[in-house]
Amino acid sequence: MEFSLWIRSLILLSLTSAALSATPRKPVDVPFGRNYVPTWAFDHIKYFNEGSEIELLLDKYTGTGFQSKGSYLFGHFSMNIKMVPGDSAGTVTAFYLSSQNADHDEIDFEFLGNRTGQPYILQTNVFTGGQGNREQRIFLWFDPTKAYHRYSVLWNMYQIVFFVDNIPIRVFKNSKKLGVKFPFDQPMKVYNSLWNADDWATRGGLEKTDWSKAPFIAGYKSFHIDGCETSVNAKYCAKQGRKWWNRPEFRDLDAAQWKRIKWVRKKFTIYNYCTDRTRFPQIPPECRRDRDI
Repeated sequence: MEFSLWIRSLILLSLTSAALSATPRKPVDVPFGRNYVPTWAFDHIKYFNEGSEIELLLDKYTGTGFQSKGSYLFGHFSMNIKMVPGDSAGTVTAFYLSSQNADHDEIDFEFLGNRTGQPYILQTNVFTGGQGNREQRIFLWFDPTKAYHRYSVLWNMYQIVFFVDNIPIRVFKNSKKLGVKFPFDQPMKVYNSLWNADDWATRGGLEKTDWSKAPFIAGYKSFHIDGCETSVNAKYCAKQGRKWWNRPEFRDLDAAQWKRIKWVRKKFTIYNYCTDRTRFPQIPPECRRDRDI
């Protein structure tokens, strides 16, 4: 009996260890300069805590931004961001991945500013082979100007998942069988920026930026990249290797995650291109499965 219990304990321990090994690594926060460089308007970026936190400034002359040093093919990318407080109408705070080619691929988080007291809008979009127009918009269930929140992208051969504080808010599945291009062969850099877009960002451009409130400031920290850098071995990246994001459990959402997305869709979604029959009289092919959410 004791030997049997000992064997079962070993089996349980083995299964527990296997389950833990299948869990993605906790994001490792590194200083800004490890993975990123300023993109433009260097004097509009301020550094704090030995480069572990930065602020982007926008005034009537220019915005600013930064980009990853490397290009990546698949992985997990996240950033902690605190949005522009107060009257931020016309401003866009962005965190996105983009390839460099004309038929570019892109995965977007765009945070659209507001008049004081109005909720921020988070717009997500996916470009594949140069085609975008896949906007979805939600209200956030918290005030993103009061504290930092983590925004993440999981990208593999099977799906692209957008997360807010580890809650999935959108999934874009690989629908090549339906004739929809999927980003799988163009490396992307990671970009972050703060810029003026008062021609469209707030109420379709009706609300203009109030420059008397400038400079507008957005905070960034926790500069996490866990992706396959193509400059190291592009062939390895294309095959996905043994990276955790290619494991079977990350090829689809689990039941709890699908439940979360349905919660976001029901409670907070204010626009979904999949249901916009004015713009798209014919349902886009990739939206067929989206109707089940």
